[in-house]
Amino acid sequence: MKKLFTMMLLLATSVIFAQSTIKGTVTDPDTGTPLPGANVMVAGTSNGTTTDFDGMFTIELSEENLEGVIVITYVGFNEQRIPFDVQNGETLELGEISLQADENALGEIVITSYSLAIDRKTPVAVSTIKAEEIETKLGSQEFPEILKSTPGIYATRAGGGFGDGRVNVRGFNDENVAVLINGVPVNDMENGNVYWSNWAGLSDVTRTIQVQRGLGASKVAVPSIGGTINIVTKATDAREGGNVFTNLGNDDYLKYGATYSTGLMDNGFAASVSAARTTGDGYVDGTEFNAVSYFISLAKKFNDKHELSFSAFGAKQRHGQRQNRQLIATYRESERGRKYNGDWGYKNGQVTHIEDNFYHKPQISLNHYWNISDNSFLSTALYASFGTGGGGGTAGETSKFTSDEYRIGNLGPVDIDRIVDENIASGANGSEAILRASRNNHNWYGVLSTFSTKLNDDLELLAGLDLRKYEGEHYQEITDLLGGQYYASDANNDIPMALGVDDKISYYNDGLVNWQGLFTQLEYDKDALSAFVSLSASNTSYKRIDYFNYLESDPLRETDWYNFFGYMVKGGANYRINKVHNVFANVGYFEKAPDFDAVFLNFNNESINADAENQKILSFELGYGIRLSNFRANLNVYRTTWKDRTFTDVFNSITTDPDTGEETRNQYFANLQGVNALHQGVELDFVYNATPKLNITGMASLGDWTWQDNVKNVQVRDEQQNPVGDPYNLHIKGLKVADAAQTTAALGVSYDLLDHTTIYVDYYYYDNIYADFDPNGRGVDDPSILETDASQAWEMPSYGLFDLTLKHGFEFGGFDATLFGRINNALDTEYISDALDGSDSNAETALVWYGVGRTFSVGAKLNF
Repeated sequence: MKKLFTMMLLLATSVIFAQSTIKGTVTDPDTGTPLPGANVMVAGTSNGTTTDFDGMFTIELSEENLEGVIVITYVGFNEQRIPFDVQNGETLELGEISLQADENALGEIVITSYSLAIDRKTPVAVSTIKAEEIETKLGSQEFPEILKSTPGIYATRAGGGFGDGRVNVRGFNDENVAVLINGVPVNDMENGNVYWSNWAGLSDVTRTIQVQRGLGASKVAVPSIGGTINIVTKATDAREGGNVFTNLGNDDYLKYGATYSTGLMDNGFAASVSAARTTGDGYVDGTEFNAVSYFISLAKKFNDKHELSFSAFGAKQRHGQRQNRQLIATYRESERGRKYNGDWGYKNGQVTHIEDNFYHKPQISLNHYWNISDNSFLSTALYASFGTGGGGGTAGETSKFTSDEYRIGNLGPVDIDRIVDENIASGANGSEAILRASRNNHNWYGVLSTFSTKLNDDLELLAGLDLRKYEGEHYQEITDLLGGQYYASDANNDIPMALGVDDKISYYNDGLVNWQGLFTQLEYDKDALSAFVSLSASNTSYKRIDYFNYLESDPLRETDWYNFFGYMVKGGANYRINKVHNVFANVGYFEKAPDFDAVFLNFNNESINADAENQKILSFELGYGIRLSNFRANLNVYRTTWKDRTFTDVFNSITTDPDTGEETRNQYFANLQGVNALHQGVELDFVYNATPKLNITGMASLGDWTWQDNVKNVQVRDEQQNPVGDPYNLHIKGLKVADAAQTTAALGVSYDLLDHTTIYVDYYYYDNIYADFDPNGRGVDDPSILETDASQAWEMPSYGLFDLTLKHGFEFGGFDATLFGRINNALDTEYISDALDGSDSNAETALVWYGVGRTFSVGAKLNF
């Protein structure tokens, strides 16, 4: 740590002097819309930048370069050169700069379905994070944490394992947030979850991340309740070159890699590749990790009509996990404090992960772009991903892995050698406790095609097709017998089996999901008004095949297909009052199909909930924007009603035959309709360029997310409509929606110490965080209790965090180089980031994960 502070102080020591500044906005001449990501350089120097999503740029000049030429380049457009001659301390405003299309260049590879929102045009609440910010500030953090300065976002590292981070948008978890990479949806087809460890190298190749909160403007048939996170990787670069980079951090964090682009060659071909390796021990005990990531992009322009591109990326990784939360008292009792993890141990002197994750999910895409005419365009993406891997755990006498009796020292790692000795001693009885892995392999294929045509100068029509086919394979397998000769298990009609390593236990089934979606959108843009109306529909089909609970001859082994229809209608308008002010509004309603587990209850092929209810969402939003030369701000107000959230419960009853006295156990289930939630709030974000050197950013998000109604007198009935058991009641009205901070704020300051040296100070604040709980667990027998106020879940303590970053650019051997120094949670604040509510809804009974303490990283990048 001392070395890091010394390095940052040396970089920061300088004499601060006045600088000149050049500002401008780069636009498309045909549409007048901003061009984000355009390169802006001072000719003959390494001084340059890229435009933001408003097309704006700012370049600061040293006293030695007050006269020269600004060079602006953007893929698919001709180079623009603008001479300048300024005085020391002067700001030169170039205004709007329109680039001209290059008819011979390889077009920017951007799928129409990306739906990147355009400032002052698209009527949605949006935030954009550029590659420069990701490169500067992310360091050794988890990828979702780069979003923590975005209104409405709550991102944590969850248990603290590599790639185990999670993100909530406006109180909705990632299964209700659409995550797209290059326009392709990546949420799990069965449960909607996003596993960030699958994309360990994503930060190296991401060009922009755009978060569209609320309904958003995505043109794919994806029903996103909280919002859409659109990750756009770098297209095939227009210039030949590349870089090498490395990053070092606490707990032996090490990352190194390289990228290279051929540039556009004479034959119309271009390619970009990137590869990196990341290793470390992890801040939390027992979370060692190793990942190799890769990215390749190939593109070919055949003529003015057709372009073809191919991309492939992924990461093969393995990391230890902290899966199980602990009582606060447990962390305080342990010598390791907030780093404590009960899910690992030692075997033969080697670290052994009891809970871990190992996965490889390459994703490939082939994209075709067809300029049908001057007014019509078709983009089509064929994509596939092939996931293999799973997560570790235990089987048999699992209590041995959690008991204090089997731990080394005071709440130390598990003494796995003792378990091995006991398994050996059991002899012919086989292993009593073993390690296993839950495998989740899948093959996923999709087609995403979007057609757009200009009906006239003011109207554009878009229509598309979204098809997906998913096959998931799920089973548990033995990974380590821990000294024993075999493991005794039951499968297929309770036939005892002596199983060894790689044999399957507990379950083995396939989950099949088919998706057919259609979408259309009409866009209007004239003078000061832009508007859109969109309609989409989808059919989700589920099927289950169970190889473990049913013999091959059993007709129950394979279910029928079960179909669920969903649809969405939304619209919005943006009005540009003048060049400074704009207002927008949007509204939408959609019905979302239940997930896979809501249809196939109890993990079998008999408890099938064929009438599972669609979830119903109604959302409104109002927004205001202000754009001044040195100040920009957005204010949004939203209200989202979520009705009939997918909640089911299973009931058992025993009937007795009056003649034989034979008892039969029956199972019934209920769709608990009326489980409704309201998410509403206000969001503010701003950017203030106080001086040419000083930049201030900030945001505040105030949410009010509550469960709206109690569920009263739900009567479960059997096939003959006879009542089963007592009526069902849920006491949830007025309870706060949990698992994310309802109040967040951030303030960031960046200051240019030198021509190429910038220091960043960021503060983040989180409040109104309630421990997670299952509303299904708030059942009461006496309906009169519903007239009283329900007891809130435990409210976690609020907390604030400081991050520090220093960036320094310089020339090295004729190449441009950059050094980075980062400290996250600089004050080493102790805080709880995630919690499960306990029996008494207080700090003593809650199970928690502590957030990460002070961490640091230093990095270097050399461009060639």
